[in-house]
Amino acid sequence: MASRPGQKIKLECIEDILGVPEEGTTEVDIRAIHPFENHPFKVLDDEKMNELVESIKDNGILTPVLLRPDDEGTYEMISGHRRLHAARRAGLSKVPAIIKEMDDDEATIVMVDSNLQREEMLPSEKGFAYKMKFDAISHQGKRTDLTLYLGDTKLSAGDKVGQNDGLNRMQVFRYIRITELIPELLNMVDNKKLALYVGVELSYLSHVMQEWIYEYIHVKGMIKQEQLAALREYRGKKNVKKEEIMQLLDDSIASVTRANKITLTAHKLYKYFPAYYSKAEMEKVITSLLKQWKLQNDNQLV
Repeated sequence: MASRPGQKIKLECIEDILGVPEEGTTEVDIRAIHPFENHPFKVLDDEKMNELVESIKDNGILTPVLLRPDDEGTYEMISGHRRLHAARRAGLSKVPAIIKEMDDDEATIVMVDSNLQREEMLPSEKGFAYKMKFDAISHQGKRTDLTLYLGDTKLSAGDKVGQNDGLNRMQVFRYIRITELIPELLNMVDNKKLALYVGVELSYLSHVMQEWIYEYIHVKGMIKQEQLAALREYRGKKNVKKEEIMQLLDDSIASVTRANKITLTAHKLYKYFPAYYSKAEMEKVITSLLKQWKLQNDNQLV
């Protein structure tokens, strides 16, 4: 039997998070629930959502959603956006819910912590979620001893943000940095077409420069270490021309290619070949000898 998708959302710890027993649930009209503002987690109609819909049709919603009341007599969703969407698709008119009074910062922290328990998350989802939680922690009590910077010795909000997920401030910082990427580059990070560390490096460039970088990648392929190193000099720079960046990217690769180039002149080669050998014949002999050398060295490593 396939595992029930709802089981992957670990809300069994709801008493620990909110201090409210699950027995205190109530049925709430779906029409009275609206999403959390700027909710960073994507709700997709994918295969897992289809499985969740079927599970709800067969068994109902086994874990209540988390809501907080607003000033208009309706409710804001704190955790359970996927279950609410699946409930709508399953044709339900009400969902079991736990209702809890929370201020904005507390609601943000609970929303992020409960949703981060999902097994599969995109880097962008983590980035925006950690950013929201960082801002909420910083607002609580107007803490002046919190910082996200990696080298600071003060109590780090970055450490507090990643505490529940076992992440240190550096890991949290990297995820938050990629929220500064333009959507096209951020999508490449989400789709694993761009490594996270590359996204972090590019996030320090202006959005205009990022658009040029995306265009370059689209035409010529991935950005390499040498190009990233060259681009660091352009962090915070203004009045930079597109042609200058494109030339920089080409030159940084060309310089590495030249540095790694091995040249065998005709003068060197003719020391070992008869004068009547053609270039093709010499290339054939060299290739054959290199294959033998590689085979011998491979055998020695076994």
